[in-house]
Amino acid sequence: MSEKPAGADMPEETVGSQVSPMSQGSSMSDMSSMSSMSTVWQSSPPGSIYDYIRVASFALGPDGRIAQWSERAAELLGLTANQAIGRDPVEAFVPPEYQETGQRAVADILDGREWTGLVPYRNPRTPSGHGIAEVYVMPAQDEHGKRAALCIAVDVSALRGLETDLASSQAVFGQSPLGFFLFGTDLRILRVNERFAKVFGRPTEEYRGTTPHDLLPRGEADRLAAALRQVLDSGQSLTDMPIVGQAPGSPDRRRWSVSLYRLHSGSGRPIGVAGLATDVTGRRRAEQEAAGVRRNLALLNEAGARIGTSLDLETTARELLDVAVPQFCDLASVDLYQGLLSGDETPPGLADGSAELRRVAFASAVSDGPVPFGDICRVNTVEDPKPIQVGEVHRYPFNSLCAHALRTAQVRVVPGRDGSEALELGAMLQSTLVVPMVARDTVVGLAQFSRAKGSEPFGERDRALAVELAARAAVSIDNARLYRREHERALILQRSLLPPGDPEAAGLDIACRYLPGNAATEVGGDWFDVIELPGHRTALVVGDVMGRGLRAAVAMGELRTAVRTLALLDLEPAEVLSALDEIARGLGTPSGSHAGARSGSRALVRDGKAADDSSDLTEVYLATCVYAVYDPVTRRCTFANAGHPPPVLVEPGEDALLMEVPPGLPLGVGGEPFEEIEVELPDGALLALYTDGLVESRDHSLDEGLQALRAALNTPDGADGASGAAGSLEDVCDHVLSTLDTHHGEDDIALLMARVQGLSAESVGDWGLPSAPQSVGRARELAREQLESWGLDDLVDTTELLVSELVTNALRYGEGEIRLRLLLDRTLVCEVWDGGLVQPRRRRARDTDEGGRGLQLVGLLSAGWGSRRTPLGKTVWFELALPDGQSSGPDSVEALLSLW
Repeated sequence: MSEKPAGADMPEETVGSQVSPMSQGSSMSDMSSMSSMSTVWQSSPPGSIYDYIRVASFALGPDGRIAQWSERAAELLGLTANQAIGRDPVEAFVPPEYQETGQRAVADILDGREWTGLVPYRNPRTPSGHGIAEVYVMPAQDEHGKRAALCIAVDVSALRGLETDLASSQAVFGQSPLGFFLFGTDLRILRVNERFAKVFGRPTEEYRGTTPHDLLPRGEADRLAAALRQVLDSGQSLTDMPIVGQAPGSPDRRRWSVSLYRLHSGSGRPIGVAGLATDVTGRRRAEQEAAGVRRNLALLNEAGARIGTSLDLETTARELLDVAVPQFCDLASVDLYQGLLSGDETPPGLADGSAELRRVAFASAVSDGPVPFGDICRVNTVEDPKPIQVGEVHRYPFNSLCAHALRTAQVRVVPGRDGSEALELGAMLQSTLVVPMVARDTVVGLAQFSRAKGSEPFGERDRALAVELAARAAVSIDNARLYRREHERALILQRSLLPPGDPEAAGLDIACRYLPGNAATEVGGDWFDVIELPGHRTALVVGDVMGRGLRAAVAMGELRTAVRTLALLDLEPAEVLSALDEIARGLGTPSGSHAGARSGSRALVRDGKAADDSSDLTEVYLATCVYAVYDPVTRRCTFANAGHPPPVLVEPGEDALLMEVPPGLPLGVGGEPFEEIEVELPDGALLALYTDGLVESRDHSLDEGLQALRAALNTPDGADGASGAAGSLEDVCDHVLSTLDTHHGEDDIALLMARVQGLSAESVGDWGLPSAPQSVGRARELAREQLESWGLDDLVDTTELLVSELVTNALRYGEGEIRLRLLLDRTLVCEVWDGGLVQPRRRRARDTDEGGRGLQLVGLLSAGWGSRRTPLGKTVWFELALPDGQSSGPDSVEALLSLW
């Protein structure tokens, strides 16, 4: 049986090969030693290797036949005891082709020799119908002393499977890059692999018998021991349990992920806990880095959404700190250059960082108020521990870190101080980042971020994030600064173009309102004006430049200046608008050519409004305007309109009416003459001039707005039930603005109201004089008598002299009948009318000239003089200030002498 049968499916080992008695004895010794370690009788299965390889046994009698047959033999060889006992074992389970060799082997066994080898046997459970068993035969004797044999048989395939499993387990356990370990039921290590041993710096054999407390800090060891006990008792696996500790000889904290599962014997009895440990320190660090990046990105995203929502410098600084504290740091502050806050472009010391700064914001998550933290750059806290307060103006010393950061625009790190130095919070800081706030290559201020002890110190990524946060806030702050500067300039321009305060006029009570459509800039193209004209007449102007913002305000200023200039020429209202139309067209044409402007302007206007097309409106000035001149002596008012909404007139006891003033075309269109109408206004009448922003919006049409304005002037506005136009003008303006929709923000609103109070007959002196030399003396007499009746004796001499000069000029250079008129209101006005068309011209007389000094004398003695055309000739006038009892007017004698 020692030769391999031909054609048999047999392993590489030779059938019948001997096993070394020494090796066998050593194996049995080990097994005996292991068995002797347990002296407790157990009813449970033994749980050894025999649970994995099922050993069959049987005995041969002296006749070579089977004398005993175990149940394992019946299970392995497929024969029951009844079928096997008494039979020749070779005939019973050896295939026929191997029976001859088997008979010789049995004979040798019965001769008293031990034998080990591979024996083929019938096995109907395999595809080939037979298997290979490893048989160990030991000589024995029966009760009569005759030769017998005891046989042990194991299926070779089970042995080879066990060998393969052991080899695989050894390969995985020994060659794996992961740390494997095995704990026994007493929670002591039975075995570890090389990877596990390398982490803790000991040879693998030294781990046998150690516990978790021999490897880890107490807290972590307790956690691991509890987990081992839980897995051993419950049988439930535990995965990814974090364990933190230090490898021997290394100060770095390591982090492991441990998975545990219970081991069982072949019979199912728990025999220990196996574990797999993975060093996840690098992965954890990467996760923390990734989490930090995500946190920083989220912080930047929040900063983009929250910083810069306002154009106010202080608000923007507070928004920066709202984002930074406590998400990024524990304390923070913002200092801005005081000069930039006050509007200076280049404050002294700005370049070297020594300029004055103002603390505009402070935030803290660890204190209730300002504390000295980064302020150690400013002062010695031992000498001056007082922190910088919000709103305080201060300087940083030239050699301080803060001043250096301002000079170089580089981030500086201020390390924390030892807590034993002082008890204030400043000594409890981990570190401080001093970050200059740079916008458009200009440093506008300084941001400081601090972390208290116990927080992580600032790293490179934190520095970069701090720079980004400060830069975003700096851009918003610089934008706010630039906006504030431009806003102030726009307001100066706007206010310089509107009448200051409540304007005054002879025979009129005036009230006005201006509401910009853009509340942010407060500038626009609407304007109103009250212009005093000769003869106590008043020009009322309301205009609207098409467009919004600063450009419209500039255009409005140009047109308003032109209106005032034309008004002082004392032209008729229609003539004023015609000249203004030419000026408007000239403003939009670079070379002054009006042809292109006229055709382009017409194309841009439809029903008095700018057409919404692609034309370039920046080269065309379009505006609407209503111009009215009121004479308080005649109580007549002359109107001319250039595409503007009609004035509203409210006569005493009557409803408000829209005046039928010819609308005309807007200024800048040209090509059409303007018409004017003259209306007599009774005393107490109310006149309202306004822009379309008051009566027109997206919510309602112009006609609806006009009706609403009329209704507001008709409805009661007081407890007495009087109509809206009956109260004081200030109340009337407020009532109109509160009644109408004035908060739509679509267009500017200008409102000018005037209540007529004409000059009384007692305040007017009017006489006709013939064109004769005697009229000069008569004029002086009339003037003296009138002034004495008014109680203006101090003005008699000057008035007589000037009246004499004007009447003499009328006789010499004028034509027809002469008219003398004196008007008393806030000043004294004297007018001399004649039928001549030649306007007087003031000239400087030479020393040898006998005449030509009359108008020079008028200019010296009067507050103002001039001339204007009338439908029947011209009027020359002069004005004298009323005496105030404190100062006297110019001396007429001195004035006369000064002419020579």
